[in-house]
Amino acid sequence: SARGRRATTRLFTQMLRFQARKVIAVIIVLLFGCGLALPNLFSPETRAAIEKGAPSWIPKFLLPIHAVVLGLDLQGGSHVLLEIDRAELVRSQVTQLRDDVRRILREERIGFQGGIGTTPRGVQIRVAEAADRARLLPKLRELAQPIGTLGAFGPSGNSSLEVSEQPDGLIQVQVTEAGSNERVRRAVEQAMEVLRRRVDALGTTEPNIQRQGLDRILVQVPGLQDPQRLKDILGQTAKLQFRMVADGQGGDVDMLPSQDAGGSLVPVERRVIVEGEDLIDAQPAFDSRTSQPIVNFRFNIRGAQRFGQATTENLGRPLAIVLDNKVISSPVIQSPITGGSGQISGNFTVESVNNLAILLRAGALPAKMTIVEERTVGPGLGADSIQAGKMATLIATVLVILYMIGTYGVFGLIASIALLVHVCLIFGLMSVLGATMTLPGIAGIVLTIGTAVDSNVLIYERMREESHQGRSLVSALEAGFQRAFATIIDSNVTMLIAALALFALGSGPVRGFAVVFILGILTTVITAVTLTRMLIALWYRWAKPKALPF
Repeated sequence: SARGRRATTRLFTQMLRFQARKVIAVIIVLLFGCGLALPNLFSPETRAAIEKGAPSWIPKFLLPIHAVVLGLDLQGGSHVLLEIDRAELVRSQVTQLRDDVRRILREERIGFQGGIGTTPRGVQIRVAEAADRARLLPKLRELAQPIGTLGAFGPSGNSSLEVSEQPDGLIQVQVTEAGSNERVRRAVEQAMEVLRRRVDALGTTEPNIQRQGLDRILVQVPGLQDPQRLKDILGQTAKLQFRMVADGQGGDVDMLPSQDAGGSLVPVERRVIVEGEDLIDAQPAFDSRTSQPIVNFRFNIRGAQRFGQATTENLGRPLAIVLDNKVISSPVIQSPITGGSGQISGNFTVESVNNLAILLRAGALPAKMTIVEERTVGPGLGADSIQAGKMATLIATVLVILYMIGTYGVFGLIASIALLVHVCLIFGLMSVLGATMTLPGIAGIVLTIGTAVDSNVLIYERMREESHQGRSLVSALEAGFQRAFATIIDSNVTMLIAALALFALGSGPVRGFAVVFILGILTTVITAVTLTRMLIALWYRWAKPKALPF
C-alpha cells in the first residue's frame, strides 16, 4: 500500500542517515587515508624523485612522501645492547661529593683531622670540635637531593645522600642506593640522546634506541650492515680535552699513551684548558698542505676565549689533544689561535676522521658503555621474512574474502571491499606516523583482518535474526546495524585495552605488534560500520531487493 511504501521509505532514510556532505566527507577521508599508503608501492628513489618534482601548490604538510619503515627483522641491520658502567658512575659521584665537602669545609672555615677519606660509596672526615660538627652537619645534609615525584605536600621519596655522625667526631656522607639508581637513570637518559645523535649522523633511517631495564640501552639500526663501525661509534666515550704537554713528570701530571708515538707515554698537565662540551661543530676535511685527513673544529664563545688565552700564553709549547685519556695529537703552538677554530691532525684514515667528527659533534657519553650483546641480521633473511609475511597476509585475505562471499553473497563482497580499505588505512596511518613495520607487526595485520570482518559477521547475523522474526528487509537492515553496534564497540574496546597494555608494558617486537593492532582496531570501526553501512544503503537503492541476499 501507499502507507507501507511511505513507511519503508522513511525507514530506509533513517537507516541511510547520511547527508550528502557526510558522504563526501567519508569518501575524502577514506581516499586520503588510502592515498597515504600509496607511497609504499614505490621504491625510495621513486619517492625522492616524486617529492623533488612536486609542484609548489602542494601543501607542505603532504611532503615529504612517507612510507612504512621496515624494522631490523625485515630489512636486516645491526643490533647492539649496551650497558653503562655503574661502578664508574659511582666513582664520579663520590669524587664530586668529596669536592663538595671540601668546598663546604673551606667556606665554613672548619678544621678537621687528617684528610678527607673516601669509601666505595662516600666520604668521611673527622671533626674534633662539637660546635664545628653542629655547623657542618646541616650544610652536608643540604647536599642531599630528594628522589621521587612531587606530591601535594612537597617532594616525596628517598634521599640521594645519607649523613651520619659516628663516635670520636667521625662524620660519614654516603651515597644511598636510591641516589645511585637515580644517577644511573639520568646517565642512561643522557647516553640515549648522545647515541641517537651519533646514529643519526651515520645517515641511517629510523634507528630504534630504547632503554632496557635500569642500566642498559638497546640500539637497532635497520639497513646498516657494518656492525663494527656501529660498535666503534657507540662504544667510545668521546671525552675530548685540550691540555698542555708538561715539561716533566710531577704531582699534577698524568702519563697518557700517545696515538702518534705508537703508545708511548706522554706527560700531560692535569689542568684542562677546554673540553669537548665547548665544541659547536666538527667536520672531516683534508689538510691543504699534506692532503692528510683532519678534523676542523669550532668553539663556542667561552671555549674560544679560553683557547685563545691558552695559546697566547704558551707559544712554542706542544698542546695535547686528549680523547678518552689518549693523546691523539700534540701539535706545537706556532701562533695564538684566537678565532675560536682549529684542526685536529694525526695518523688518521678517512673513516677514522669521519667517525671522530661524528663523535665530537654528538658529544661525550656520561660514562663508559660496554657491549653485552650484538648481532647482525642479513638482508637475505629480512627479504625471506618480507616474502613470508606477504604470503601470509595474501592467503589470509583471500581465504577471508572467499568465506565472506560464500556465506553472505553480495554483503560478503561489501565486507571484503571494506576489509581492503581497512588494510590500506593501516598502512596509511603507519606511513604518516613514521611507525616501523616488524615481523610481529605483519602478524598484527593478519590478526586485524580477522577481527575486522568479525564486526561485519555480527551485523549480518543480527540482520538474519531480525529477518527470521518477520521484520521487513529495511527494518532488518536497520536493526542489524543498531543492535550490533554496542557489541562491536564493547569487543573493540576490550581488545584496545589489551593492546594498550601491550604497548605500555612491552618493548621491541611486542610494541610493534601492539601499534599495528591498535591502528587496526581504530580503522575497523570506520570500515566495518560506517563504510559498510554506506555501501549497503547504495546497494539497496540500486538493486531494490525483496529479501536478504544470504
